[in-house]
Amino acid sequence: MSLTAPPVEPSQDPEPPPAGGPPGRRRWWRWPVRLAIVALALVVGYFAITFVQVWQASKAGEPQAAQAIVVLGAAQYNGRPSPVLEARLRHALDLYEDGKAPMVVVTGGRQEGDRYTEATAGYNWLRHQGVPDAAILKEVQGRNTWESLASVARFLRPLEVSDVILVSDASHSLRLRGVSDEVGLDSSVSPAPGAEPRGVRHLRAMARETVAVGMGRLVGYRWLTYHEP
Repeated sequence: MSLTAPPVEPSQDPEPPPAGGPPGRRRWWRWPVRLAIVALALVVGYFAITFVQVWQASKAGEPQAAQAIVVLGAAQYNGRPSPVLEARLRHALDLYEDGKAPMVVVTGGRQEGDRYTEATAGYNWLRHQGVPDAAILKEVQGRNTWESLASVARFLRPLEVSDVILVSDASHSLRLRGVSDEVGLDSSVSPAPGAEPRGVRHLRAMARETVAVGMGRLVGYRWLTYHEP
């Protein structure tokens, strides 16, 4: 009688646990990372689109006739307009002489230490160019774009004037339209030739305006003006 060895059972050793720990704990970080990537992509896309819009607005063409031309203030030196302000004033003068509007509104208050307001420097320059006193209005309180345009809207309202041409640097065009809508002005923008910086300074201006427009659309231009860092 022969003896046979019992059959050998296959090994029943359990499989080693997957690397990284239990499935419920090893992937907890993936969703927050994915959400952060999506959020970053949305922010980048939003500001990229805004940059394109700022650039397109800076290429504004010939404005239609309006009720008034509004010149945004810039630096002045003891009553003499800076080159940027003079470029804006000269462009406003051209529009006025072309019959685009019967009046010019100059804006801008007095900075600390100044003897003259930006508006007064602009007024004097236009008067020296032969613009009648009756065709010039001054806004002398504004310390920034929002304040100046809000003040302009207030004193033009009793005159039943709301359709205006805004004159400033090209990169400001889209933000000016946003602010004017917020204060109740119906505006078009006519950038002043020669007022815009060039080269790297131009790119910085466009980038700064992109951020300002993007944030202004989200929180309002007035809020943005008084909560800038």
